[in-house]
Parts: sequence; structure tokens; C-alpha cells
Amino acid sequence: MISKNRVKQIKSLEKKKQRNESGLFLAEGNKLVADMLPAFEAELILAKSSWLATQGDLPARELLDADEEDIRKASLLKNPQDVIAVFRQPDWSIEAVDTAGQLVLALDGVQDPGNLGTIIRIADWFGLESIVCSPDTADVFNPKVVQATMGALARVKVVYTDLVEWLTQQKEKNIPLYGTLLDGENIYTKELTETGILIMGNEGNGISPEIEALVNEKLFIPSFPAGRDTSESLNVATATAIVCAEFRRRSL
Repeated sequence: MISKNRVKQIKSLEKKKQRNESGLFLAEGNKLVADMLPAFEAELILAKSSWLATQGDLPARELLDADEEDIRKASLLKNPQDVIAVFRQPDWSIEAVDTAGQLVLALDGVQDPGNLGTIIRIADWFGLESIVCSPDTADVFNPKVVQATMGALARVKVVYTDLVEWLTQQKEKNIPLYGTLLDGENIYTKELTETGILIMGNEGNGISPEIEALVNEKLFIPSFPAGRDTSESLNVATATAIVCAEFRRRSL
């Protein structure tokens, strides 16, 4: 039986302060944990014996054989599966982000954990290996974000930095800075480069004025048919998927 103190330790990782102080994060679910194991250092795996029996030699500091009640007590999910894992946060740095010959996502204040997790999954699908975030973007190690990535976090690096300063540096290197704006050019007819930085803004306010001033390639996703009354805007994750898909389509 898992101790109350251990349950408390695991559940404390729901809070950003505890994640930052410990340098740890939480992942739950059979497939998610299996996807994360090759990419991150596992501090603890709490799992049913049936799951452990299918995994072979697990690279974790501590393994705890748990029953269904143990999993339920420690889980943050309404419907827990067979395994909960505590991983050490990777040491991702802005210096490791290579923009030469790459498509890179930049997120300006994306605050919904579900949106961020979905965007990471979209980046993984379209082969974007790095996402650069403003400090006010949701924490990538929030359990809700981790769950929403569906394992894509194992293949996409997410870093936080002063986005204005970093984008200014990239602009000085003549890296194209694309942003989705209401006064942009139709993405389906505009000429696009195979590489560059794709900037996506906050759910309610879009791209901030400071970063909009740096954008040198403005894009607009039109609704159809032209002139028809429609929704005011697209969800930021949906818009990200459309933009990434169009860039990759052009490179075929």
C-alpha cells in the first residue's frame, strides 16, 4: 500500500511551485508513460503489476508495485490507468534552439494548458522540433499540458525566454518572422519560405504589440466563403495546425 506521504509528494506536482523546486513533473497513462521513458529520466514509477510485467527492465530510480486503489489515490485523473510516473525535467535551453534551416514555433502568451499541449502535438506531427515561449505562456510541465501532448513532449523541446529579445536577434539574422494577424496576407496565396519562425499569439488578445512590431511576414487565415458571417476567430491550436500544414504542403 502506498503511503500518505508518497501520495502527497506525487500530487504536489500539480503545483508549479513544487515542480520548480523539485525539478520534477508528472505523467499518467500506459501509452504516455511508455512514450516518455526513452526521453526523460524517471525518478519514480507507480504501476500495477500487470503493466510492469509488459515493460521489461525499466530505467527508473524507484519502482512501486501498486494496486488499483493506490493508483486512484495518487492520480490527478478522473479515470486513472495502470501507471503513474514522476520524471526529472530536462535541461532545455534557448541556446540549443537552431533556427537555421528549420521551422520553429514561437508562442506569445498562450495560457490554456490544453492549447499548449495540443500545439506541442501539432509540432510533433509536422516535424517541428522546437517551440520557444514567452514567460507568460503556460508551463509545459503542468500535468494538463503533459497529458494533452499524448507523448509528443518526448520529441519536441519547449523553452522559455524573453521572446521580444530572442525574436529581435533572429530578425537581425534575416530569419523570416511569420505572424497570424487580421491585416495579414491570405496564407493560401502568399509566397512562403520553407524555414522561419511561426508566431502564434494569446487566446484572447493575439500577438502582443511589441512582438507584432517585429513580424515581417503577416499571414491571415481566411474564412469561407468570403463575406459570410462567421466565428470571430479560430482557436490558437487550430490556427497553428492550419499554418503548419500549409507550410509543410508547400515544401512537398
